Amino acid sequence: MSCTIGFSMSLPASVEPSHPLRVIKRLCVFCGSSVGNRNAYQEAAAKLGCQLAASRIALVYGGGRVGLMGVLADSVLRTGGEVIGVMPRALVEKEIAHAALTQLHVVETMHERKALMADLADAFVLLPGGFGSWEEFCEVVTWLQLGMHRKPCGILNVAGYYGALLALTEHAVGEGFVASAHNEMVIVQDDVEQLLSQLHTAPLPSVAKWVSSRER
Repeated sequence: MSCTIGFSMSLPASVEPSHPLRVIKRLCVFCGSSVGNRNAYQEAAAKLGCQLAASRIALVYGGGRVGLMGVLADSVLRTGGEVIGVMPRALVEKEIAHAALTQLHVVETMHERKALMADLADAFVLLPGGFGSWEEFCEVVTWLQLGMHRKPCGILNVAGYYGALLALTEHAVGEGFVASAHNEMVIVQDDVEQLLSQLHTAPLPSVAKWVSSRER
């Protein structure tokens, strides 16, 4: 699976020229351990991997060799990029860890895995996936909401996969359970290049720092 490199760091029209570019050296991506039923999911994962390598942004992910995780990691590695995996020892012992990563951190628990991935990354992206991917992404969004980090969070809405989730969050805003400003913190795009560009430029709204990073 190949892709054409065409990422440009030109500013979107909605961003003032004086707005400084955010430095993203490592991007944490949450995605499925299955490939899904549509080729579009694998194609999007492969394209994201190519763009990361071309932009010299290291991938931080769960360390797996299967599903979209494997497609994404293979794409980055194949195009000369850096891939950092983080995986609990129990999963490594089940032989689902990718064997050719730039670096693999082996931790003891899922909680340690999520905390280390968050610490290593400068931004977060959600690709199509299931319960585990949703839970990991929702946690880092919650941490952003609470002021525990100031790292942008984005969703790559491949083939409308997250349409129902986005509708749910809008419903939660309407019902008073999610503030509009917090909903707007999440960048949503269906195009890889546009999503990466917005991660670099989108301002993060001011939020109350209710807890510190040490309390997560």
